[in-house]
Amino acid sequence: MAPPSDAINSIFNVLKPSKRDNLFELFDDKLCVRNVPLLTEVPGNVTFKSFSSICQTSEAPLSVIRRVESLAYKGGFLGFKKGESSDRLINSLGKFSGRDFVSIFRFKTWWSTQWVGNSGSDLQMETQWAMINVPEIRSYVVIIPITEGKFRSALQPGLNGHAMICAESGSTKVKASSFDAIAYIHVSENPYTLMKEAYSAVRVHLNSFKLIEEKSPPPLVNKFGWCTWDAFYLTVEPAGIWHGVKEFADGGISPRFLIIDDGWQSINIDGQDPHEDAKNLVLGGTQMTARLHSFEECEKFRKYKGGSMTGPNSPPFDPKKPKMLISKAIELEAAEKARDKAAQSGLTDLSQYEIEVEKRKKELEEMFGGEEGGNPSSKGCSSCSCKSENSGMKAFTRDLKTNFKGLDDIYVWHALAGAWGGVRPGATPLNAKIVPCKLSPGLDGTMTDLAVVKIVEGSIGLVHPDQADEFYDMMHSYLAKVGITGVKVDVIHTLEYVSEDYGGRVELSKAYYKGLSKSLAKNFSGTGLISSMQQCNDFFLMGTEQISMGRVGDDFWFQDPNGDPMGVYWLQGVHMIHCAYNSMWMGQFIQPDWDMFQSDHLCAKFHAGSRAICGGPVYVSDSLGGHDFDLLKKLVFPDGTIPKCQHFALPTRDCLFKNPLFDSKTILKIWNVNKYGGVVGAFNCQGAGWDPKEQRIKGYSHCYKPISSSVHVSDIEWDQKKEATELGEAEEYAVYLTEAEKLFTTTNNSNDISIVIQSSTFEIFTFVPIKKLGRAAKFAPIGLTNMFNCGGCIQELAYNGTNAEIEVKGEGNFLAYSNVSPKKCYINGSEVGFEWSENGKLGLFLPWKEETQGISNITLVF
Repeated sequence: MAPPSDAINSIFNVLKPSKRDNLFELFDDKLCVRNVPLLTEVPGNVTFKSFSSICQTSEAPLSVIRRVESLAYKGGFLGFKKGESSDRLINSLGKFSGRDFVSIFRFKTWWSTQWVGNSGSDLQMETQWAMINVPEIRSYVVIIPITEGKFRSALQPGLNGHAMICAESGSTKVKASSFDAIAYIHVSENPYTLMKEAYSAVRVHLNSFKLIEEKSPPPLVNKFGWCTWDAFYLTVEPAGIWHGVKEFADGGISPRFLIIDDGWQSINIDGQDPHEDAKNLVLGGTQMTARLHSFEECEKFRKYKGGSMTGPNSPPFDPKKPKMLISKAIELEAAEKARDKAAQSGLTDLSQYEIEVEKRKKELEEMFGGEEGGNPSSKGCSSCSCKSENSGMKAFTRDLKTNFKGLDDIYVWHALAGAWGGVRPGATPLNAKIVPCKLSPGLDGTMTDLAVVKIVEGSIGLVHPDQADEFYDMMHSYLAKVGITGVKVDVIHTLEYVSEDYGGRVELSKAYYKGLSKSLAKNFSGTGLISSMQQCNDFFLMGTEQISMGRVGDDFWFQDPNGDPMGVYWLQGVHMIHCAYNSMWMGQFIQPDWDMFQSDHLCAKFHAGSRAICGGPVYVSDSLGGHDFDLLKKLVFPDGTIPKCQHFALPTRDCLFKNPLFDSKTILKIWNVNKYGGVVGAFNCQGAGWDPKEQRIKGYSHCYKPISSSVHVSDIEWDQKKEATELGEAEEYAVYLTEAEKLFTTTNNSNDISIVIQSSTFEIFTFVPIKKLGRAAKFAPIGLTNMFNCGGCIQELAYNGTNAEIEVKGEGNFLAYSNVSPKKCYINGSEVGFEWSENGKLGLFLPWKEETQGISNITLVF
């Protein structure tokens, strides 16, 4: 939980000037850090100013301010001056070469990922930050482009090693010629501490967002859930959701949260009846030019009748139908693509192609059968004005929560602008206007994206920013009234497309994020929101005052949309790289969310291993009948909670500046901590990555092979979690390899543990401090070995004389290291048998008991 806010001291505190000399100095066209040149050939129009000279007051909590004040000498602001005003200004910050850097850049409007190099020219367009290794002083420097006034900024490559900064307003009507603080720069000996210190300084300076330490994440962060997207796409409807939740419950894993993804809203296409829903939408893309015409649920949800799924005459439902609809829609899409390709080639007679398209359309319509989605209560009222307590979304959410007792939260999806195409003008009381989209030149270097193509094609129905508060409250207050407890807000970065007449992207963003934050606080307990398609500094610097959770990866792709048959494998490693490296900065603002996956996918276990130690929620998007319950039970307790790590997973130091995707030698290693130990996950993600020339993510098949690496207990950054610092000071550790099922001991002075990881596979290392009990016994509890994050199952641990007392949650095989056999073992006060072998393995089986919420209290007497 976030600490209580200091209401008295959090309003316009005055910052004290630093009494220490700044570690950065700009002179003779060099920017030096601790007297070591970092950037050379710095243009004469570039300035460096100390933190205290720029930031003199702040609304941040006093504790954050004092922390930032004490470290102000380690950072400062970069600015530049131009001769003429413009809405988009580009300037060199100087040159560097021969220095390793790791960075995050936007490869799509919405998504960002890792990139490494060793000069300013290696940067990519729309770089959100760059961390530079400075081995001469055993330190790291981060350069963070930020906002100033009505401008936001990003880094980009220059010629001959120069690192460029681009400041833009997003409106030709908003211009400037100079900046004092358009980027922040900071130095630290620890790369993880560096990011925390730097973004804390930016928070104190901008006052436009809050750090994750100031907020509470939504309760679902500790739970298992199901998202409907990959199961239904746009065909989602009540009967399918009901059967999906029931399948999980029948399989012994009850979802604690449900996300009803895209497909529930009242949307239509321009030219259609303004108050009638678009029909027979299936695949993502077909809805991207549609606009919201009502804040209430669409017809297929409005028709739901309370109790219709639980009575003796519950309607029949074909669980194969969603996949059949999706398959037929894919055939239609292929026919349309073939027609369009023929037209682009210059063919004038497209009649045969049109016949094929119409044939597929008719077949799809016949499959829907006249009642979209096969809704079980098709005779119900379909009027928007029907307010019966026993129909529609309200009745549906009530029935779900009544019949599936563990279901705590039901979220629904919506785009930041309402729907993909915004709000239809005239359909609601709000002032909405169709605004053409204009993309920043900075996005020229990004990957071709269907969503962008469609949104540009259809433009955005933008609610005037003066009504942003009313817009979100109208939408969310209705949802809260009908039993929805939160929202997944998607398509967030469309605002930058439509900011020309609204004061620019910074001003437009502030208005929308203010309205969204107010509504979140009022309608969804202040935390009920997952942000998505938001991976750009505009959002993080202006949209996270209230929002405390968001996606850190691109979408889960079960196969390559461009047709590479190996994409089913290599795309999964790409996803993990997005999540791990994005968490370096996003984790300062929000609780990182590693997204859903499908438990029956070819690489499901690969995904599951990463989710187990990511430190966030675990949720899947399984199709009906498409579950691997044995795999899910290695992630989730029977009550739908999870053995979550205490921190968010981050890359280990030795792979920070490496390329774990296509250098043919680097394993992605991520570290995290549990309450009584630490974990390192080693994942072979080699086989794909960004191609700057082709501007897309593609396969590198020669890299898809087994990789050798090593792991050490020092890979865990214990000091990044205050409560874990002492764990990193142990004399000796027990280490358990989840996949190899090996148990042995190690120390901070031991040699590295060598490993070979096959393609698309992993190993999880659990490290637990060994405790000496009495004269001879040495003991360390590992946890439940049938769970990927076995150490996360240990809830409490105490040593009382020569006794070890362990509170464990879960069912399965408990393992501990013990160099000697205990004299006795008790579970919940009753003596039980156990197995011990001379290699130090001490094991016993723990049952799940509902009356204790799955908690077993173990006492081992030595």
